[in-house]
Amino acid sequence: MGAPWPAELRGVLMLPSGRRVLGRGLRSAPPEPPPEFGVYLLGRRPAAWGWEQRWVRWRDFGLPADDLELRRVLEEAWERANGERVEVACGGGTGRTGTALACLAVLDGVPAEDAVAFVRRHYRPGAVETRWQRRFVLRFGNG
Repeated sequence: MGAPWPAELRGVLMLPSGRRVLGRGLRSAPPEPPPEFGVYLLGRRPAAWGWEQRWVRWRDFGLPADDLELRRVLEEAWERANGERVEVACGGGTGRTGTALACLAVLDGVPAEDAVAFVRRHYRPGAVETRWQRRFVLRFGNG
């Protein structure tokens, strides 16, 4: 197990518990040091990298194909972020990634109705791009 992400690394979301999760778009280069665990939110399976990863089928501007699978993967990511370098990524790093980060914030204790604002304040202002994604975060908090 490596050291957690440095707080000053661009794209790192610090959750209230102190866990740090890197959000990014896959169009940018992987960070250094690399993640130890990655969650990839894409319409098709990503290439294999040199670290453990989970793929959740999720088309751009949409919602995950399987809500329960996303929850299971995000619960694993949340657990592992307590001491491991975890990243969450989609193509651009804004909509799907922001939605998943908001769901992680809910798992970390942020009320679902505040999670999108939390992620926009601490990760990226435009995160969680569609009203359907915002509603998804609210449902995630009630699930």
